[in-house]
Amino acid sequence: MSRSRAISDHLKGILDTLPSKPGCYLYKNSQGEVIYVGKAINLRNRVRSYFHTSAGHDRRIEQLVERIADIEWIVVGSELEALILEMNLIKKHRPHYNVRLKDDKRYPYIKVHWADPFPTVTVTRQMMQDGSRYFGPYTSVWAVHQTLDILRRIFPFLTCDRAITGQDERACLYYDIKLCSAPCIGKIDQTHYRQMIADLCSFLEGRTEAIVSRLRQEMEQAANELRYERAAALRDQIRAIEVVVERQKVVSSDYVDSDVLALARSDGDACVQVFFIRGGKLIGRDYFLLEGASESSEANVMAEFIKQFYDQASIVPAQVLLPQEVEEANIIRQWLSQRREDQCVEILVPREGPQQELIRMAAENAAETLRALQAQWQTDRHRQEMALAELQQALGIGQPLGRIECYDISNTQGTAAVGSMVVFEQGVPKKSLYRRFNIRSVSGPDDFASMEEVLMRRFNRWKAAQEMGDMPGKKVDLAFSMLPDLLIVDGGKGQLGRAVAVLERFGLAGKLPVAGLAKQNEELFLPDRPSAILLPRNSEGLFLVQRIRDEAHRFAITAHRNRRAKAGLASRLDSIPGIGPRRRKALLEHFGSIEAIKEASVEQLATLPGINPSLAEAIKSNLD
Repeated sequence: MSRSRAISDHLKGILDTLPSKPGCYLYKNSQGEVIYVGKAINLRNRVRSYFHTSAGHDRRIEQLVERIADIEWIVVGSELEALILEMNLIKKHRPHYNVRLKDDKRYPYIKVHWADPFPTVTVTRQMMQDGSRYFGPYTSVWAVHQTLDILRRIFPFLTCDRAITGQDERACLYYDIKLCSAPCIGKIDQTHYRQMIADLCSFLEGRTEAIVSRLRQEMEQAANELRYERAAALRDQIRAIEVVVERQKVVSSDYVDSDVLALARSDGDACVQVFFIRGGKLIGRDYFLLEGASESSEANVMAEFIKQFYDQASIVPAQVLLPQEVEEANIIRQWLSQRREDQCVEILVPREGPQQELIRMAAENAAETLRALQAQWQTDRHRQEMALAELQQALGIGQPLGRIECYDISNTQGTAAVGSMVVFEQGVPKKSLYRRFNIRSVSGPDDFASMEEVLMRRFNRWKAAQEMGDMPGKKVDLAFSMLPDLLIVDGGKGQLGRAVAVLERFGLAGKLPVAGLAKQNEELFLPDRPSAILLPRNSEGLFLVQRIRDEAHRFAITAHRNRRAKAGLASRLDSIPGIGPRRRKALLEHFGSIEAIKEASVEQLATLPGINPSLAEAIKSNLD
């Protein structure tokens, strides 16, 4: 180890005992945070290679190695298992030095509730093994709803939660405006309704020829049987499908389903464009942004994108077309084939012909998309800088407002009270630093005392973080370890007074700028200043204050509703003789909700530890 003198005895001990087996390794910094996840066929050789100066690492790897304080490793049975584990660990920890999909947990899907007798179609952000069919992911919720608007005009699916018997006296307004096929009144039976939803799924997959052919046959049959209303409805449905299909560009006579991927990079930003080719037609395209890609090779960036994108994609095509070879192509191909239910997936790098032209088109689109996004980001940054400068000047604060914290209280007649803390950095919400506080010391609807409790707890944690800062191995919560450049309390003069009192206790009064925001006219109050500050109605500074205040309010309301709902669940279970805190927790953790507990059988309830058949019967009878 030529770099052995630069590493600690702790790390040296780990490096000397690493197994020569396949697995994953996690690098952690001095705060215990996972900063990089990798995999290896041979853990010993791979991990030790990071610490060899003769390996000629780039600056990014050198920076990573300098920050490694601890190493954790997990042995698995094969390289494929290591690949799957690595993806899950990256998704869980989102390490700083890994290439990763930006906001990958937020991408929406179209969900077809196929397991229901009369399936509905909704938007979701999570795929589950529940018998439903999923399409996506999409980068824009707006685009998903636009797609559903089109689909609903072609395939008028249910959007209500009625129990469908076919015996209802009348349908809702959606039937009258041809946005529902009205199975509730028997206008369509279950067989034909499910066929319509199956057609919708085929449409989303880009397979329209068979649908149109069958609909034409049904239309002709309906006309021959003098069912002209049905024939006209089928004619309109065929026309609507054809209008959409006409917009889809025919790109190949080769009907192998393919995804075409291309990468664009600029100023540290990375964007991957994906073309979706189904049945020889370009049925759609989307783009995805990547983080942590600034100093990685294009081959590595594309390989990481493929793994993370197809880990959450609802459909894996038979072919993936790439602009260049990627690292670990063989093991990725093996994994994709497994994701495709053991059907072979090809990873191709076309050099000429129509497929290479598709790669070129995707690359041009990726570059144009990235340019447009960067221009928008630059505009947004300029507005944020203006807003921060206006606010700083209006409040007479000397230093730039890098970090702003805002606090709000939410309760219903004093019950389930919750305080919220939201953090904005450089004018942008930093949601990973948001925190909520369940109010403990206040009874009744006293927002002033609740705010005082929240701020006391916040600054007590700041004080504790300062004391822990020099202790090796101690993990510090970044939400509390730093002081804000501006503290805003929602509630005007009264709340401002409580905030100032708290700051005085910690020796921060006069050192940490604080303001109270009155809701009615959005007036800002400062300590020792009798009159309020009114920002100009159309100023960027006011818009920023409003965004911060609204975000604090939203976060507090959401936390309050969740706490109130949990209290309601707990009280219903607590009223059942024999159910204490431990059994209540076991029931809710196992079944997830009161409704699921109600739907469970006595036998299912009795499988839980501590719940015998007689208690299970009591639970059912009380909840029913």
